[in-house]
Amino acid sequence: MSDAFGPDFITVTDEDGNDLELEFIDALEHDGTRYMAFFPADLGEDAAEGEEEEAEMVILKVITEDGEELLSTPDTDEELNQIYDLFMEQLFAEEEDPEED
Repeated sequence: MSDAFGPDFITVTDEDGNDLELEFIDALEHDGTRYMAFFPADLGEDAAEGEEEEAEMVILKVITEDGEELLSTPDTDEELNQIYDLFMEQLFAEEEDPEED
């Protein structure tokens, strides 16, 4: 992961060799695997021209290969949907329970 844009942003390369800049949103652990949620940092030129483009959450899991932590997509749609639901529960719980001073 790169800290080129600060601690809340990373750049990842997809399978086609395209670099994607993502903004870190949250992380959770489920069944011994750590998952991280991101939103695309750049929604494209249309968003800059005033057209709203809905950001889709990107969920990646942390895997270890040769002692190095890497980010990977969930293996199945079922895994992705389950983790998405967990992130949504976590985000809504935070909204309902704001930190008290």
